[in-house]
Amino acid sequence: MLENKDQSLTPISSIGEFNLIRKLTENFPINNSSTKKAGGDDAAILNFDGKDIVVSTDLLIEGVHFDLAYMPLKHLGYKAVIVNLSDIYAMNATASQITVSIAVSNRFSLEALEDFYSGIKTACALYNIDMVGGDTSSSATGMIISVTAIGHVEKDKAVLRSGARPNDLLVVSGDLGGAYMGLQVLEREKQVFQVNPKNQPDLDPYSYLLERQLKPEARVDVISLLKDLGVKPTAMIDISDGLSSEVLHLCNEADVGCDLYENKIPLDPQVISSCEEFNLDSTTIALNGGEDYELLFTVSQEDFPKIKANPNLTVIGYIKEKTDGCHLITRAETRIPLTARGWNATSDQE
Repeated sequence: MLENKDQSLTPISSIGEFNLIRKLTENFPINNSSTKKAGGDDAAILNFDGKDIVVSTDLLIEGVHFDLAYMPLKHLGYKAVIVNLSDIYAMNATASQITVSIAVSNRFSLEALEDFYSGIKTACALYNIDMVGGDTSSSATGMIISVTAIGHVEKDKAVLRSGARPNDLLVVSGDLGGAYMGLQVLEREKQVFQVNPKNQPDLDPYSYLLERQLKPEARVDVISLLKDLGVKPTAMIDISDGLSSEVLHLCNEADVGCDLYENKIPLDPQVISSCEEFNLDSTTIALNGGEDYELLFTVSQEDFPKIKANPNLTVIGYIKEKTDGCHLITRAETRIPLTARGWNATSDQE
């Protein structure tokens, strides 16, 4: 194939995933009244007979999103479902169905694919989801997975990314950075194995980190918790690309600024100890690591008494006027502009 030498063309790696999606879809008109919310959020919202339906889809590609050298196929099937369910829950919705399509090369056996679908079945059982369809195809190399998740939410109860307002509190569920550090451990052990295949690593000190990477969970429990507490977030997103990226998505969509406090970011002790071992800064990992699939949301200050004592939720900052900008307030109480350095699906892959 001839290489295009036209210097006027824009490489997609230069504009980022969300700008690419926006650029490709901004001129698509809405032709049906049933389309309530199209692109730009965790999921689309469709309305049929007064009921709001949410739909989200994700693509996972071997060598880009996962490495089968250390990702068991059963875990991969499970994770492929969780990634999509997390988007549904980030809309304050209940997930109900999925479709799964795969393309595989001839190096995969029937038994291997049965393991993969076993993981999907386990996720469906635990999250009360039905698999209602999909497709299979051949691939020249490796494995490609596409999962679409479908759910529902009461009319006008969906939570969008665009609802944050000045003085709202910025809240996150769980803790951050574990999935990224789990990946670092797996990559290190992969390199050791390539040098010495007989080496048996001791992974017990990293059990939580490995679980966060290989078998993440979608925070449907947080959605139930907020409902029980009588709290409806003003904006919400799931943390797939890193905390800094997701905070900026919320701020950009709502046209607001924020202060994010470094000393409030929740970190598991295994994240802290492994960062020291790998000579990495734990705040940087929490901000930019990604794949935590926790929920990041904003709430009115009036709701603070309802959430302040809950161990599943941490207030990490607050929303400000757009003119104030988006800043990280360090432990030394200095203000640093918040930048997005998380996962970029359009970046050049080696």
